[in-house]
Amino acid sequence: MQLTFLGKETQGGGSPTLYATDHGTYVVQGWKVNGHPTRVEIPHRLLGHVEKGKCLGAHLDDTGRGSFILTGEPVIDAEALAQMDIPGHETCVEVPKNKEVWVSGATTG
Repeated sequence: MQLTFLGKETQGGGSPTLYATDHGTYVVQGWKVNGHPTRVEIPHRLLGHVEKGKCLGAHLDDTGRGSFILTGEPVIDAEALAQMDIPGHETCVEVPKNKEVWVSGATTG
């Protein structure tokens, strides 16, 4: 799997990073969530690197402290992992790349 670097948010020695893949997905590198190998924690700011008109195809749980926790498939592809620098306190997951959908119209009530 080939990765395209989209952006990084370094904070407190960590390196949460967002990549696009040649599979039409995103790889999200973030802080490990203890006991949950399919989950990563990322700063809100990392979402600013998502491609225009796209969104992460994963549910984001707001931690209330400036970060989200999201769930994806752990990345085990050796080619992809070789392209990344992952500190021991971080991991990465693959999530769908979805089209951003805007809901228009005024609400009444």
